[in-house]
Amino acid sequence: MAKRKKSTKKSSSSKVLTYIAWGLALVALLMSGFLSGYYVGYANAKDEVAQKEKSSQEKRLTLLKKLEKSVKEEPKNVNTRLKEVLKKRPKEYISASHELDGGSLAKVPKLERKERKVVKGKPKLAIIIDDVGTSSQVKAIKSLQLPLTMSFLPPSKARPNTAKLAAKEKFYMVHLPMEARNWSAEEPHTLRVHDSQNMILERINKIKKLFPKVHYINNHTGSKFTENEIAMNRLIYAFNANKIHFIDSRTTAQTKAPKVLKNFGLKYVARDVFLDHHMDKKYVLSQIKKAIKVAKDHGTAIAICHPHKNTLQALYESKKLLKDVDLVYINRL
Repeated sequence: MAKRKKSTKKSSSSKVLTYIAWGLALVALLMSGFLSGYYVGYANAKDEVAQKEKSSQEKRLTLLKKLEKSVKEEPKNVNTRLKEVLKKRPKEYISASHELDGGSLAKVPKLERKERKVVKGKPKLAIIIDDVGTSSQVKAIKSLQLPLTMSFLPPSKARPNTAKLAAKEKFYMVHLPMEARNWSAEEPHTLRVHDSQNMILERINKIKKLFPKVHYINNHTGSKFTENEIAMNRLIYAFNANKIHFIDSRTTAQTKAPKVLKNFGLKYVARDVFLDHHMDKKYVLSQIKKAIKVAKDHGTAIAICHPHKNTLQALYESKKLLKDVDLVYINRL
């Protein structure tokens, strides 16, 4: 009986040891699988990270190459765009370059500005582009990616879509034709010095309907009209009725706009510099520098130009110079 008991105990112990051995073997097997899986997964993950990094580097290099290429080609592309969008001008288009045929601009002295306007940050410069009338001109101006204030001519037979073009813009002006002392290519519906108050008011009401977002108007030609105090009184009355501000293009030294606006209790705002009185690019570049200097000297400045190819090219080439000022839309002044 004693021997049987000992044999049973040995058998039980042997089974327990076997189970323990199998258990340890199973644990070892599981640990081995886990560790091998971990290292394999780690290696795979490492490979994936390396592959992603390589792919990211390749993308960065490709992007840098594209950027370098675009920087090299940008001036050429701008030239090409300007030529393409401006080559198809209407045959009827004649720029009223400040009544050049009357020679009035040459006799207009620079705007006297005694006090420096206090502005926060950089001096402010607003550049108005007059005579905007076609989609090609709008595309050319917008291709420069500069905050330039477009001043649209009212619709006419030569430029029937100006109001529709303006409607697509967030901000714009209207370039209103007014009677000149010497001008042979007068626009349709030009305001004349002998127009009655009702006639002028009706015309401005119509302009407001055509251009509902307009709050600023400057004169197209207009040397004779702006020299006439009665006519200017009638005009500013009509502007006030439509919540419109007048920007004097200053096509004559005898403009009555300062006096009339003062009588209405309004500030006189006027052009400081014409950029393209002469249309060669070298001259325009020098005028841009002049406008920047006026802005620095007085805190603010207003320049006026036209959508000529040389003018737009000069503006593009002056982007670095224009960083010295805060180039803004006219409403920011």
